[in-house]
Amino acid sequence: MAATPIVYDYSRLIVPDAAPAFVRQTALVGADLKYIAPRLAACRQEVLDNARLWVTGGPVPPEKQPLDAGFFDLPNQFLDEEREQLDTIVATANRLAEVCDRVVVLGIGGSYMGARAVFEACCHPFHNELGAGVRGNRPRIYFEGNNVDNDAMAGLLDLLGEADDWGIIVISKSGGTLETAVAFRVFLEALKKGCGGDMGKVRERVVPITGETGRLRDLADALELPEVFPIPDGVGGRFSVLSAVGLLPAAVMGANVEQLLEGAAAMNDVFRHSAPLENPSLDYAGISWLMQARRGANIRVLSTWGKRLEAVGLWYDQLLAESLGKHGQGPTPLTAVNTRDLHSRGQQHQEGSRDKLITNLVVEQPQREPLAVERSEYDQDRLNEMAGRTLPELLGAARSGTDKAYADDHRPTADIRLPQLDEHTLGQLFQMLMIATVAEGRLIGINPYGQPGVEAYKRNMNALLRK
Repeated sequence: MAATPIVYDYSRLIVPDAAPAFVRQTALVGADLKYIAPRLAACRQEVLDNARLWVTGGPVPPEKQPLDAGFFDLPNQFLDEEREQLDTIVATANRLAEVCDRVVVLGIGGSYMGARAVFEACCHPFHNELGAGVRGNRPRIYFEGNNVDNDAMAGLLDLLGEADDWGIIVISKSGGTLETAVAFRVFLEALKKGCGGDMGKVRERVVPITGETGRLRDLADALELPEVFPIPDGVGGRFSVLSAVGLLPAAVMGANVEQLLEGAAAMNDVFRHSAPLENPSLDYAGISWLMQARRGANIRVLSTWGKRLEAVGLWYDQLLAESLGKHGQGPTPLTAVNTRDLHSRGQQHQEGSRDKLITNLVVEQPQREPLAVERSEYDQDRLNEMAGRTLPELLGAARSGTDKAYADDHRPTADIRLPQLDEHTLGQLFQMLMIATVAEGRLIGINPYGQPGVEAYKRNMNALLRK
């Protein structure tokens, strides 16, 4: 049976052309869709042409530099001609799981955020607290090297102690990112002490993921590490979740990486063959841009309904901000987790500035048996009248009530609906959002690749520290 596709539903954002002017000020009309459809078709062709150019290795025009379009074909390549590399990634993950009770993933930005999104979405919410058998004998997972917080890093070192039953996955394309490089030096020294100076044990527990050249590659060679996975040229950090960058940590934690890739490949197929306005990636790009350009919705709120998608939202925040936040342009992304954030941001979203596009990220079917409100002899909380109602029903009522409240104030919302939260669905979502981000960049004339602002901060930081 084919897996159920995810759905992007923007119907609530569309009002009749004859709607009152104050209604049309915060929504779109049919004329907007007629305007965007041919432009989306041309944009899709450009995205496909760029992906093909990366595969064939042809010359890249100066105006396209940099062209990190390699992410698009990665899922299909891993499932087909690079199947052997995928098998090696899974085998290495299984080997790490045999010798390590804990694995520390070192990386910053796109080098760790995708793996964290998989961890929170697909693993047990309390994975690290469970016994080994209950978590399928997979290691506990920790993320560091994404900051320079002294006390947080020291606390993790306290937890690891002087044992030898833990390992490191260190991720950096160049090896020049200071936060990750410093963390690797600190944790490598701690692991060497835990292993009693036995470098054979250390080499068994450290796996770098890096570029073909650079400081981390040189360090891996000097340490004689037997397994080093590449980050392909043409795959930027924030687009690398479906490379070894995301796949190795995901496989270590027990996620089904083949399903992740198959979901992404399915989204590629939809992108190639579905018409504009019936194509989730294209439509999300086009509708989002229209709402910003024509209705002033400069803030993109990804409103996740449930805690397990928060890290997906944070991954997307970085993807959108670094890709489109250039040349004085670009939306400001914001992740909200509901119903939690209705009690902190809901007031602003409903009655604040009309500068937000709110997209609900909804999981339609929970993984676990729904919990229900039980009848009680103690009814001071007046919940007996809801006896039998399940938590998914309560969440659904909160979402419907919120959407209605926003709509009544002429602040319509859209939905990305996930049939369930599993690896195949998550792979679809990752690929949809990456394609949509690139498509929107091409639509508005911004190169979605490269990160000049981040590079400037790195240069300044290093200059100050190396005086």
